[in-house]
Amino acid sequence: MPAMDARSEPESEVARLLRELEAAELYEQQLRQTIVSVRDELAAGHVERALSMLNAALNDIDSATDVVVPHRDA
Repeated sequence: MPAMDARSEPESEVARLLRELEAAELYEQQLRQTIVSVRDELAAGHVERALSMLNAALNDIDSATDVVVPHRDA
């Protein structure tokens, strides 16, 4: 299989890939912040709040599958 050369990709494809990478990085930062916030809530003894935050994060993860697998409008 020949190696893919980024210079041979159409500019719009490169731009799309850059946008996806930026979105994935932002998503990662948001998840990391959620983990820090949950840890703080647990340390403060707010178990119910931490569980609520984790449930919200799971809902966000479930809703954000297009970050991992982008969908294309037909």
